[in-house]
Amino acid sequence: MVRLWNRLKDHWKITSNLQVVIILIAFALSGFSTLYVHRYIDSIFGIDEESSFWIVAAIFILLILPIFNTFLVLWGTLLGQQKFVFRFIKTKINLILMFFKRKI
Repeated sequence: MVRLWNRLKDHWKITSNLQVVIILIAFALSGFSTLYVHRYIDSIFGIDEESSFWIVAAIFILLILPIFNTFLVLWGTLLGQQKFVFRFIKTKINLILMFFKRKI
């Protein structure tokens, strides 16, 4: 567990154990907040167990992922980790863009 903890600190380029805890709390709060909103989005679009996979996947990619990132920015900022959150999201967006550029 200590090894994983230190790997997170190295990968995220942070030094404080408290900072790791706060960042993990921000991710947890973002996930729970997204799940809460996800229920309402599903009901607005009429999504249930019998809905087409492609419709569910499209709504997830187009709405749920950006909502998660928005909550991550919100919670990260409120918890004092705005610099880390913006660097994290920028890295993920660059990875997605690199993936699509390679496919073209």
